[in-house]
Amino acid sequence: MAMNDEIRLQPLDRSVAPQMAELANNIRVWQQLRDVFPHPYSLDDATAFIEGALARQFGLVLGIWYGPEFAGTVGLVPQPDVYRRTAEIGYWLGEPYWGRGIATEAVRQIVAVGFSEQPELVRIQAGIFSSNPASMRVLAKNGFQPEGISPNAIFKNGVLLDEHRYGLLRTP
Repeated sequence: MAMNDEIRLQPLDRSVAPQMAELANNIRVWQQLRDVFPHPYSLDDATAFIEGALARQFGLVLGIWYGPEFAGTVGLVPQPDVYRRTAEIGYWLGEPYWGRGIATEAVRQIVAVGFSEQPELVRIQAGIFSSNPASMRVLAKNGFQPEGISPNAIFKNGVLLDEHRYGLLRTP
């Protein structure tokens, strides 16, 4: 298990584009993410994502560092219209960093940042593919509650999957 002080979130920097492209160009990463996350994942894809994140096109997106190494990203995407006091959390880690508690700590940190820096935010939610129980454990360890399962809601790589919904409310 990783030590908390080894895991930090910070704004993405253009210099991590090669590392991002290398880690993200992994079918095992892609299989658990929405199709907007390309595969194969190129240096141009990484550069475009970093530029968008720096311009806040996706809400609050931060890089995850494990010691000196870039390991993945985590973000809070504001929801529109009547859901405007809700953000959706999203995250991914490169496969070499799986199973070390890094995602759990990154989620803890981004939730703290979101609730402290966005006073209007009252809820953070996530939709997890049924093929990703590790991500469900990450959320549960951070106090997210299972809210339901939408059968066959996801069509990924030619397969129908259930979506497991999780939510976390701001505590007073």
